[in-house]
Amino acid sequence: MTNDPHAFGSLVFTDAQMQSRLPEDIYRALKKTMQLGTHLELEVAESVAKALKDWAIEKGATHFTHWFQPMTGITAEKHDSFLAPTKEGRMILEFSGRELLRGEPDASSFPAGGLRVTSAARGYTVWDITSYPFIKDGTLCIPAVFCSYHGEALDKKTPLLRSMEALNRQALRIMRLLGNTTVQRVITTVGSEQEYFLIDKELYLKRPDLVLTGRTLFSARPPKGHELHDHYLTSLKPRVSAFMRELEAELWKLGVPAKTKHNEVAPAQHELAPIFSIVNIACDHNQLTMELMKNIAAKHGLACLLHERPFAGINGSGKHINWSLATDTGINLLDPGERPYENIQFLLFLTAVIKAVDEYQELLRASAASAGNDLRLGANEAPPPIVSIFLGEELTEILTAWETGAPYRSERPRLMEVGASVLPHIPKDTADRNRTSPFAFTGNKFEFRMLGSAFSIAEPNIVLNTAVAEVLREFADHLERASDVESELSSLIRQTIRQHKRIIFNGNNYSAGWVQEATRRGLAVLKTTVDALPAWVAPKSIALFTRHQVLTEPEIRSRYQIYLENYCKTLQIEALTMADLVKKEIVPACIDYQNELIHLLKSKKTCGEFECGLEKRFLGQIASLSAALLNKLDLLEKTLAEGSSENDALAEARFYRDQVCGAMSELRLVIDELERLVAKKHWRLPTYAEMLFSVN
Repeated sequence: MTNDPHAFGSLVFTDAQMQSRLPEDIYRALKKTMQLGTHLELEVAESVAKALKDWAIEKGATHFTHWFQPMTGITAEKHDSFLAPTKEGRMILEFSGRELLRGEPDASSFPAGGLRVTSAARGYTVWDITSYPFIKDGTLCIPAVFCSYHGEALDKKTPLLRSMEALNRQALRIMRLLGNTTVQRVITTVGSEQEYFLIDKELYLKRPDLVLTGRTLFSARPPKGHELHDHYLTSLKPRVSAFMRELEAELWKLGVPAKTKHNEVAPAQHELAPIFSIVNIACDHNQLTMELMKNIAAKHGLACLLHERPFAGINGSGKHINWSLATDTGINLLDPGERPYENIQFLLFLTAVIKAVDEYQELLRASAASAGNDLRLGANEAPPPIVSIFLGEELTEILTAWETGAPYRSERPRLMEVGASVLPHIPKDTADRNRTSPFAFTGNKFEFRMLGSAFSIAEPNIVLNTAVAEVLREFADHLERASDVESELSSLIRQTIRQHKRIIFNGNNYSAGWVQEATRRGLAVLKTTVDALPAWVAPKSIALFTRHQVLTEPEIRSRYQIYLENYCKTLQIEALTMADLVKKEIVPACIDYQNELIHLLKSKKTCGEFECGLEKRFLGQIASLSAALLNKLDLLEKTLAEGSSENDALAEARFYRDQVCGAMSELRLVIDELERLVAKKHWRLPTYAEMLFSVN
């Protein structure tokens, strides 16, 4: 059962398993490494490996693998058996400390952005000791980082761990200045809400564009979409409910605390949200969640779509990251408390986040940039591609009072009366919710709503952690030089509010005037991925990451290259798929229907305007659209051929954005119009109405 507490984490080598299976001195040494980041000795690793192997075999595991997160955006694993030959020719079950600590996949076969080539292929996976091993499909999975022969990060997790260390270092300096000597560690906590679509698997397999690209490259808008909002939070359909129950049960076994499930606004769209975890654990959990969603959906005759915008004109899917700061003593540093105006600790960390987001807004925008997300951002609960912060009226008034030195007196009711005497008075939150804001304060955390559904949550957390670490470093440097820390704290908070309040916007981010207002404020308006990605290699970004040892300059430039290549390759695959479908599906459907109409016209004895008007009208329309189809197809293929001559990655990305996307859009308009005219028996591709409303 999903809610069976004994089932939770049953396939995870948890702290309780470690404590029960390891000698006491080995357990203490391992915990020291996990908590303080000290070096793990091989002798300790050997003891851990033996206990881990015995536990995994008891659970039915036959193989082990280092489970890592390369720059593909998904996970990777290479399985090895526990079997090992003896000198006598027998086989024994063996797993050594060296195998636990290190693996060796081919580093040149993963995206490396120039850091690795085929002639320099060696790479290593190294156990991330802070993340518990688990069993998946009969294999012991050891969470790991992935680096090159020379130690460069080739994955998403290594810089995430580095950013956690950077933030912890600077936050501890602040805590000491505030007089707190008990806190030993400051961590980032994250809860990632995951949106997704479920459609019938048979229909999915009949749409090659969905199979190859994750989204529909064409299809006419259905008569009904999400206009009525009648899918949101409705009762679950039987197949969806069965899928969700099994997904929850499997996630619980893997220690993923799935908490909330419901139908989303768009038809066939759903959401799952976990309980908060430390950010690197949350990253692991979200990758597991996406993988299990796809695998379990298939078992129920469904296909899980994680693309940011699988259906044009229908709500896209995002991944909302609820980001906060906490101490190892259980203090949420972004909790306003009962008297936020007087809570210096809260105000200091709050203004640090505000300054970090303002100063590194371009980089935060770039962390959510992709070809798919370009289709989603800007409407239907997805924020526009302009980074701003929503604080709500009360916090904004508090900051204004601090900035001006005016007294602050809250007259807001803490309890809300709903209006019927039978109903209880309920506590009123300090702020409303703003679903149009990309970075919204929601009580004791910030919700970053810009990320797309298929993204790894690593990138935005790397940026947030490092940017906040930089601001805390500046704060600590300033306060450590002050003769009177207490008075300087007030001055620092007031000055930070005054200099960075431009990033605060509590209004409607979809409003027609917001782009002009954001431009007036000096905020970055980066509409597309191509506009956003250069922020990674801006001198300011390079200085940020290198100063805190989160990424080296070669690592930064390699990632920038990978992101540009992914953008171009994604659009190239979409364009080629679109052209292929036109030739193999759309053109034959048009020819078949035209032949049917021509045959019908020939079969009639008289064919005046009255007797054959309908057939002639449809035939003329389809013939005209078919000619336009051929012209637009030729334009797309010619454009693709021209694109291959671009040598500079950014120039090529601009070409795909401006020319290839334009040619695809023009071709799509013709195809969608043909779908509205061609008889269903000839149009064999499933329509939006079929895919969105087929699951019962």
